[in-house]
Amino acid sequence: MLSGCGTGDGPENDKPVVLTTFTVLADIAANVGGEHVTVESITKAGAEIHGYEPTPGDIKKAAEADLILDNGMNLEAWFAQFVDGVDVEHVVVSDGVEPIAIGEDAYAGKPNPHAWMSPLNVQIYVDNMVAALSELDSAHAADYRINGDAYKAQLQKVQDELVAELGALPVNERALVTCEGAFSYLARDAGLTEKYIWPVNAEQQATPQQIASTIEFVKDNRVPAVFCESTVSDAPMQRVVEATGAAFGGTLYVDSLSEADGPVPTYLDLIRHDADTLTAALNGQQS
Repeated sequence: MLSGCGTGDGPENDKPVVLTTFTVLADIAANVGGEHVTVESITKAGAEIHGYEPTPGDIKKAAEADLILDNGMNLEAWFAQFVDGVDVEHVVVSDGVEPIAIGEDAYAGKPNPHAWMSPLNVQIYVDNMVAALSELDSAHAADYRINGDAYKAQLQKVQDELVAELGALPVNERALVTCEGAFSYLARDAGLTEKYIWPVNAEQQATPQQIASTIEFVKDNRVPAVFCESTVSDAPMQRVVEATGAAFGGTLYVDSLSEADGPVPTYLDLIRHDADTLTAALNGQQS
């Protein structure tokens, strides 16, 4: 699934091992590191990352890694405890991103951690990874810079496609209603109005008040379609569908890539999939 990833056998052992907290970061790091590093993700494809509980095997992986990359912005609530006592360099790849504050509930005022949902922000992630890998492995610093620049060009292309595709939606269809509030950065980039049932994934989700608020928003704004993310149950959003008559527009990917044979094996695929899914569903209600 990820270029630059190894199995841990043979010549791969000679390469620096870069451990990321989730699969999206692993794919980005693999594009930057290329053939010079072995990239692994702590969480697997399809995993929910907010409330992840590290295993003893994860701790062992961390202790044996040469570099750990995490998102930061309060995303990995388990991360501080995870690296406690592990003497390995770690870098927060979102450093330098201008955060969007969460607007409601217990998380109000805290940064929305899903900054990677903007390819513009991911270009900052790439710069941070280039710097970290160059410090770790200075012999290949030039290659990391070349890889980073090439990948940033791909990110800009996807960003331009995203804005053009979603920006073409009629004004009355420019609403993005999801289960988790994970799309603030994407919505900002594309000029969409965001509404969600809960702000950040947690053990207890979808209170009656949250569902009622979402139903009211969908009705008041005549939102044609609503969505949910791949790592959580869409049952609460189906209640919104039943109460409003809006279509369920499909599954969006945020916190995890799919397996290699799935719809979003890479980060670039994830952004394209979400933009296509949003556009098709919101436009589909016109007929």
